[in-house]
Amino acid sequence: MEKNIQKVSAIVLVGILIVLSFFVLRSIIISLISGIIIGFVFLPLYNLIQKKVKNKNLAASIVCAIVIIVILVPIWFLTPILLKESIQVFIASQNIDFATPIKTFFPSAFFVSPEVSTAFTNALRSLVTNFTRGVMNAVSEILLNAPTILLHIIVILFVFFFVLKDNKELVLYIQSILPFSKETEKKIFKSSKEITFSILYGEIVMGLFQGILTGFGFYLLGIPNALFLGVLATIVGVLPFVGPALIWIPVTIFAFINGEYWVAFGVLFIGVLNLIFENSLKPMIIAKRANVHPVIILLGMIGGIFFFGFAGFIIGPLVLSYLLIILEIYRDKKTPHIFIQKGA
Repeated sequence: MEKNIQKVSAIVLVGILIVLSFFVLRSIIISLISGIIIGFVFLPLYNLIQKKVKNKNLAASIVCAIVIIVILVPIWFLTPILLKESIQVFIASQNIDFATPIKTFFPSAFFVSPEVSTAFTNALRSLVTNFTRGVMNAVSEILLNAPTILLHIIVILFVFFFVLKDNKELVLYIQSILPFSKETEKKIFKSSKEITFSILYGEIVMGLFQGILTGFGFYLLGIPNALFLGVLATIVGVLPFVGPALIWIPVTIFAFINGEYWVAFGVLFIGVLNLIFENSLKPMIIAKRANVHPVIILLGMIGGIFFFGFAGFIIGPLVLSYLLIILEIYRDKKTPHIFIQKGA
């Protein structure tokens, strides 16, 4: 009886501490998770550098410096430019001629009446305007909340550093507290590692690469507001079933209609490169690793954004994927006991 009371008391105490810890970390929980995810992304680079320098602290510091120089510094300088371009696109979207491209590339039979054609054009204009306004508001919010964002970046870098430096110890600690058998632990970690790699590198990093390639190509071709269009291409490039084609195809059409044929062919060439990377590099990255159905990734991204904010773009698909891993292992008849059972 006394042992049961002690056991219940211990469980209640742990539960209270977990709840209190959640409230303590609630405001930075997304930053903590982001730091862990970024740590996983750059872990191969850390392992490569660590083999050369033979020092964990130095290797982690070098990787952190690379992230700051290659990612954070450009974002810091490009954000004001992005705000300026988003305002320009927002103003220009009020005067863009959407009707001409539609009439040129779609037969007149596509529209039942002039009223339907006008309604479709207005809906398209409204979509572009609202999306542009959303990007403009998001960038403005970043600039207005710069001190808070800087604090979150510091937390992310702090977690990122120690995830790199102590990654093996972190894995061992997680394994020690999981309520699974050793066999099930191995399956969970193997599947989790493969799926995390597939999502982060095959979907997220590949999508970012395609978006950046598109934006840089637009810049070289002298297309106005190339940074804004590049950001849009990056966002849709990460989405399953969509890709940067949602950006470069309309740009090609508008350039062709305006008589800028070399620009149109240049954008088309960028699109072909994107398709080549999509159909060759992506399968090579994923290779024989476990993969997740694109629908799961898309649902995770959409739901993740609503719950976690922008970071949910990555966190959402991972959460759903890890749930599927547990369900698949639970369903597996070859693993009769998922949880450790005493006396078994």
